[in-house]
Amino acid sequence: MLRSWTIRALLLIAMAAGAAACDDEAPVTPTTPAPAVTETFSGDVTQNGAQTHNFATAASGVVTATLKEVAPDSGLVIGFSLGNWTGTSCQIVLANDAATGGAILTGTMSGIGNLCLRIYDVGNVPAAGASYRVEVVHP
Repeated sequence: MLRSWTIRALLLIAMAAGAAACDDEAPVTPTTPAPAVTETFSGDVTQNGAQTHNFATAASGVVTATLKEVAPDSGLVIGFSLGNWTGTSCQIVLANDAATGGAILTGTMSGIGNLCLRIYDVGNVPAAGASYRVEVVHP
């Protein structure tokens, strides 16, 4: 003969099992972040000149631009910026007007969008000009 506390324990276990079986919430599917894309932009900036490069992000996330190379002098100070591409111009969001080789700009995109990278003379590029190479990593 089962004691009353045993019957109560079995009844509680049965109720708990029934409640767990009635869970009507949808299962959570884990999301995978978009893979990072690395793009390299290069060119020449002339005295009093500028170059703009456009690129698009496929998701939200961190955007990092690294001024990998400035030649012929890696210590040459130039302008280096990231912004939003409006379709006709680069609306600057982050800027370093005293960038040298190795400078980094980092920002966060809240979604997909069109961005731009701008390299420009701040009064230091020699008459012969300067070349540059920038690596951008983005979602």
